[in-house]
Amino acid sequence: MIKNFFSYVFELIKVVLISLAIIIPIRYYLIQPFYVKGASMEPNFYDREYLIIDEISYRFHEPARGDIVVFRYPRNPEEYFIKRVIGLPGEKVQIKDGAIYIYNQAQPDGLKLAEAYLLADTLTYGLSGAAVALGDGEYYVLGDNRNASKDSRSFGPVDKKFITGRVLLRGWPFNRVGVFSAPEYSY
Repeated sequence: MIKNFFSYVFELIKVVLISLAIIIPIRYYLIQPFYVKGASMEPNFYDREYLIIDEISYRFHEPARGDIVVFRYPRNPEEYFIKRVIGLPGEKVQIKDGAIYIYNQAQPDGLKLAEAYLLADTLTYGLSGAAVALGDGEYYVLGDNRNASKDSRSFGPVDKKFITGRVLLRGWPFNRVGVFSAPEYSY
C-alpha cells in the first residue's frame, strides 16, 4: 500500500515537472495571454476580450503596418497597451484633414492611408499639419477608436524594445474567436 502511494506521488511529480518544462517556455518565449481593458480598439476589440499574443515573430522580422501589437507603455513600462502599427521606422506620419498620410521612399510626396478596418465615418485628429519623423526601431501606433485612444499622438513613437508581440488570436468571447493578420492597404 505504501509502495503504491509513493509510486503514485512519484508519477504525479513527473507529470507536473514535464508539464512545467513544456508550459513555462511556451508562456514566456512564444505566446502570452492578454486581457483587453478599455475602449481604445473598438469596434475591433472590446473591453474584457481575451487575446493570445505571439511573442516570437518579431525576433525574426519587423512589425508591419496594420499589425495589432501589445507593448509596454513607454512612460510606465508596468502598463501594457494594445494598438495598431501605422508608421514604420524611417517614415514620416502626418495627420491632416482627419486622415493619415505616410511619407517614405516609395511615397516621398505622401499618400493617404486607407484604413478599411475603421468605421466609415472615423476621422483621425491630432497635431494637424506636423509630420512626425520616425527613427530606427520606432513605430507610430494608433487605437482603432481614434477619439478614445491614448496612443502615439499623445506619447510619441514606440521603440521596438517596448513591443511584447502581435495579437495572434482572440480566444474569448467564443462568438468572436478569430485569428488576425495585418490588413492589406491600398494607397
